Amino acid sequence: MQLTVFVGSASKPATEEILELYQRKTGVRVNASFGGSGYVLSQMALSKQGDVFFPGSSDFMEKAKRMDLVHEETEAIPLYLVSSINVQNGNPHNIQQLEDLLQPGLRLAIAAPEQVCVGTYAVEIVESSFNEVQIDAFRSNIVTYTESCDKTATVIALKSVDAVIGWSIFETWNPDLIENIELRPDQIMRVGYIPLAVSKYSNQRALAQDFIDFVMSEEARIIFEKHHYYTSPDQAFNFIGQEKPVGGEYSLPEKWIMD
Repeated sequence: MQLTVFVGSASKPATEEILELYQRKTGVRVNASFGGSGYVLSQMALSKQGDVFFPGSSDFMEKAKRMDLVHEETEAIPLYLVSSINVQNGNPHNIQQLEDLLQPGLRLAIAAPEQVCVGTYAVEIVESSFNEVQIDAFRSNIVTYTESCDKTATVIALKSVDAVIGWSIFETWNPDLIENIELRPDQIMRVGYIPLAVSKYSNQRALAQDFIDFVMSEEARIIFEKHHYYTSPDQAFNFIGQEKPVGGEYSLPEKWIMD
């Protein structure tokens, strides 16, 4: 037996470990395709294959629902994420707040906002926090748009850029190379969550549901928390310092649509 799972890379470090454990315990082979949530959604839709859709945010699960690609009643939410500025360890450019990203000559990256969850959140933060002149200054500093969450973390770890607007979890992926600069609570519009659901292309729905149940199990929760993911909204609220809306969907302004 085998399952095909399309996974947004925001959960990659922990999900890879959970996949290995699930395969050892059940004997079911799991073929996981990791990438930007929009990219893996397109991959699933074009191939008309897949058993589970596991994107990096609610935004892309809502798109999958509108496209009638998942069984909505099977949706489950194991993880929560908070946006953050990520800089090189030691913060060589002394970035202390969001406004510092407007400094001329700073090299910035965000993920491609139409295809990658963390990029969608970055645009929402920028559009909500800055005026038009500041938005233009921010955009003029962007030197690259990355293709996934893990590539967003990688460009800062490799010092290819000076800062990204990413997830707070990125710091734990590579603490020797990545440092968080927390956003103010008023600059965080919402807490992200990572959902998963059975794909309508699956011809083994019971097995796909068994995988989802395992991801929602206590065994998996321990692995997620070992990797420093939030497994409840309250954990995310504690990090921010106040409660925020959870999930939902952000409509990108036309100027940010690259495709």
